[in-house]
Amino acid sequence: MDKALDVLVIGGGASGLAAAFELTRNGRTPTVLEAGPLLGGAVRRHRVGGLDLDAGAESFAIARPAVRTLIDDLGMAEFVVTPEPGSAWVRFAGGQAPLPVASWLGIPSRPFARDVRRVIGVTGSLRAAADRAMPARGVAAGTTLGFLVRQRMGSRVLRRLVEPVVGGVHSANPEDLEIASIAPGLPANFLTAGSLAGAAGAMRGAAGPAGSAVNGLRGGMFTLIDVLAEKITQAGGHIWTHSPVAGLWREENFWHVSAIINGVASQLTARSVVVAAPAQAAQMLLTPLLPGANWPAAALTTGVLLATLVVNKPELNCSPRGSGMLVSARVGGVSAKALTHGTAKWAWLAEAAGHNQHVLRLSYGRGSGDLPTADQFPRLALADASDLLGVALGEADLRDVALTEWAAVQPRTAPGHAAAADTIREAAQHLPGLAVTGAWLAGTGLAAVIDDARRVARDLPHNSTSSSRNPIQLEEDGAYDELA
Repeated sequence: MDKALDVLVIGGGASGLAAAFELTRNGRTPTVLEAGPLLGGAVRRHRVGGLDLDAGAESFAIARPAVRTLIDDLGMAEFVVTPEPGSAWVRFAGGQAPLPVASWLGIPSRPFARDVRRVIGVTGSLRAAADRAMPARGVAAGTTLGFLVRQRMGSRVLRRLVEPVVGGVHSANPEDLEIASIAPGLPANFLTAGSLAGAAGAMRGAAGPAGSAVNGLRGGMFTLIDVLAEKITQAGGHIWTHSPVAGLWREENFWHVSAIINGVASQLTARSVVVAAPAQAAQMLLTPLLPGANWPAAALTTGVLLATLVVNKPELNCSPRGSGMLVSARVGGVSAKALTHGTAKWAWLAEAAGHNQHVLRLSYGRGSGDLPTADQFPRLALADASDLLGVALGEADLRDVALTEWAAVQPRTAPGHAAAADTIREAAQHLPGLAVTGAWLAGTGLAAVIDDARRVARDLPHNSTSSSRNPIQLEEDGAYDELA
């Protein structure tokens, strides 16, 4: 087995590439197999209206340091940018207003602040402020965010603030989201602060206007993927696209993989394997190996549809709704759950777009019901954007439009998800040289995904046996395409 790979990474999304990069930092030689033609998963680019734009994640949360740490490790710190001044807005059943400045996932840390009262009224603020007078007890396993918010701060905070924000971030109702999966640090902060408001302040940290608790990368978040791939190959790693994996098994102390690499059936052998594939692909590969895992609860995902519009509309130069709008599910007449005004949010993008040109992105899908169909666009997106921005937009204003459907990118972190994910991790620990990571295990958000992937790579036992530096041999000219 002198030609065995050192570490095989299945999946070339953000989690797989972050794991592979961490492996190179620990002296390992990863080989990444990506089923599709492009790397990055939900952090990749597309071209709309002559602009290279993010097709998925367009920012990263700064409350957790994982993404910024990776950026620094990649030497990309000079490209980090902050959003332009101006809060995001929220549309609720009773109206619309800027999101409160001091809030986290819509939970206000100062319940009686003026911008909070503007959304939930004096009565709602009085009820929310009662949180600080209540005793703080431990958060029970399986508790949902919606239950905790309603219990501590009341239904107005839940319906008008938390529901729209959580719907935009997690594509789900907060009543269905398990705290242990989406915010594992919240229970400890809740006990330390003695209130949910105090915990929200601790989770948010020191940040500016609502919507500014994020950073981005000049040029787009997809540039992170470009640099990751470059660093991996520079360190001796290998990356192959168009390479779906069909089978995974262990035999004679080695891992074996059957794959189709650029249309050629191949069998590879490796000392270690990191499975960083999407939920359905990971379940297909791992079910025979992990019979005790609770797949139904761990691998549930929900779909999201993004509509990106590039429009020529001088009336949008004043950024009428700041960096965008988050929409409550209780609002009638609007199908989108969120709108991002990209050229109002990012100065670099406004410069790239040019005079009077604007990039708008609307997202659809809350974890229940069907997504809109392609034949509804661009009419649906233009109608929703017109309503939310208060500026009439028609097809005459449209320069270009792109639809991106992420069929199973968002984990559905319902009660029981954290425990189910633990069953998979624990079962994998009994198989030498196997690690599992990905958004469906780690939870929503790039920070959670990156943190989990790098931790898994660091914890993978090191095998000192020599490995091939050119593990996949060309059978004929052009048989395989390695991404260099």
